[in-house]
Amino acid sequence: MSADKQSRDDSAPGQQPWGRVAEDGTVYVRTADGERSVGSYEAGTPAEALEFFAKRFEELEGKVHLLEQRVASGRLAPEEATSSIKSLREQVVDAHAVGDLVSLAGRLDALAPVVAAQRSARREERAQKTAESKAEKEKLVAEAERLAESSDWRNGANRLRDLLATWKDLPRLDRATDDALWRRFSTARTTYTRHRKAHFAEEHERRDGARVIKERLAKEAEALSSSTEWGPTAGKYRDLMRDWKAAGPAPREVDDQLWQRFRGAQDTFFGARDAANAALDEEFAGNAEVKEAILVEAEALLPVRDLDATKKTFRDLAERWDAAGKVPRDRMKDLEARIRKVEQAIRAVEDEQWSKSDPEKSARADDMIGKLEAGIAETQAKLDKARAAGDDRKVKDLEGELANKQAFLDMAKKAAADFS
Repeated sequence: MSADKQSRDDSAPGQQPWGRVAEDGTVYVRTADGERSVGSYEAGTPAEALEFFAKRFEELEGKVHLLEQRVASGRLAPEEATSSIKSLREQVVDAHAVGDLVSLAGRLDALAPVVAAQRSARREERAQKTAESKAEKEKLVAEAERLAESSDWRNGANRLRDLLATWKDLPRLDRATDDALWRRFSTARTTYTRHRKAHFAEEHERRDGARVIKERLAKEAEALSSSTEWGPTAGKYRDLMRDWKAAGPAPREVDDQLWQRFRGAQDTFFGARDAANAALDEEFAGNAEVKEAILVEAEALLPVRDLDATKKTFRDLAERWDAAGKVPRDRMKDLEARIRKVEQAIRAVEDEQWSKSDPEKSARADDMIGKLEAGIAETQAKLDKARAAGDDRKVKDLEGELANKQAFLDMAKKAAADFS
């Protein structure tokens, strides 16, 4: 049992601490400003009258308690809480009820600082969320503008859709800021879309042009597939392949078909050429055996002992080599390298002998000897004259000069001997 109810039960009939019933049945409530009439109750006793109006107070007290809980939990927005407090306080102040209305009003007044603190906290929270939303939207705008200047046609459109979905989930900012950022974001999307459409229109035009070129190249390749002019036709196929690569991709639905036609024609030609070469290789296998035997004779000429006899024998072998005819392609390089090695060895010996018997070099060597001998005779005459004059210093210089010229003369004579 509550203290208020105990007080009412312990008081005299017709009165209690917060109210009383007059003799005429009027019920009064006691407040800080004095008594105030809250109604009358003529159907029962004074105690029943007080009990009736006390229950009204308990109902108000229940409402206050519920409002206190809702405010404390933060479930009510500050504006809604303030409105509810004001409305309920008016009910308490003017209530037709008996109880401690002043205390009840005081409890409602005590909620005001709580609501003010919640309002401040919510304001700070909104400011933080607004700042975060602004920063996030600026990031979205910056990324959208980068995409607008890019050529990422494969992923850009999907990324812009993701950015738009993220934008819609973010809280709005103040109207001016939000509108300005949205205009930049929307402009970037529009720019990207316009560039993307232009790119694919150009690409479609290029692919259509490539289709025309590749259809022509496929026809040309098919026309050449039955040619037996192996060398020239292989060169034409190389040119066609170069043009094919330069043409770029055709529309996807026809590109593979055109390539199959082009490649099929190539395969037909080169397959026929390989078969013909295989037949020739088989036919030329005997020629390779003949040249193998000639090589054995040619390689036996080395090292060269008698140059003239070796040259004559090698000429005969070369004639037999040419007469032997073609060899299989996989043998050609090896056989040619071996015969060329013998030929180069013989030529090297020939060049060496020629360099030793070169008439021009021999003449130049004889001329040099003559000049050196004349110079020595002249220096010797000067030396004899200096000795006769007793000029020791000049004698010493001329003796050194004479020794140098004599050394050069010895070298020249040795070189001339090599050409003799």
